[in-house]
Amino acid sequence: MSYKNEFIKFMVESGVLTFGDFTLKSGRKAPYFVNTGNYNTGAQLARLGGFYADCIKENNIPVDTLFGPAYKGIPLATAAAAALYNKYQIDVNYCFDRKEEKDHGEGGSFVGRKLSDGEKVVIIEDVMTSGKALKEVYPKLKSAADVDITGMVITVDRMEKALDSELSAVHAAYQEYGIKVYSIVTINDIIKAIEDGVVDGKEYLEKMIEYRKMYGVE
Repeated sequence: MSYKNEFIKFMVESGVLTFGDFTLKSGRKAPYFVNTGNYNTGAQLARLGGFYADCIKENNIPVDTLFGPAYKGIPLATAAAAALYNKYQIDVNYCFDRKEEKDHGEGGSFVGRKLSDGEKVVIIEDVMTSGKALKEVYPKLKSAADVDITGMVITVDRMEKALDSELSAVHAAYQEYGIKVYSIVTINDIIKAIEDGVVDGKEYLEKMIEYRKMYGVE
């Protein structure tokens, strides 16, 4: 089984990927829902870090440092850094930002690796809906040093156009910042996994395909 199918099974088993009738924050009615807040154990975090490491390795993303945007990205970046070393013997730095700059002790807006010019940074996030997180952290990273942001890795690409654009958040990130967003899986991978019987949910396939036709982008 490919790591993508393993990840889809892992999401379902963790209660992160569910099927049914959901009203999203956007107001859209969706036949599936991804709730990454349901990852809450050490075992889940260790496995999740491994899937991020697999994605980085498979795509040969150049990386010196993994950056986790506060707050959700902090455990993800640390788990991914540990997994890169444990699975592939690739030792990378990691850092994360503070929501508010510290004015005592070591001070500053970042914890962990002190960034330097030319450093290859990969941003680790859970999902990308509007691109708001990237808009917030991009200027922070660039103000810390003239880093080379070589990519952003997320768990699921919904491949869905934004409310105010024909572009998805993933495509918009590349258009605006020149940053390529990699996902462990896409909604197309999930649909195929259901079709192939990797996970249950065939009763929702028709609705998922219709949803893709209505809101999807390639």
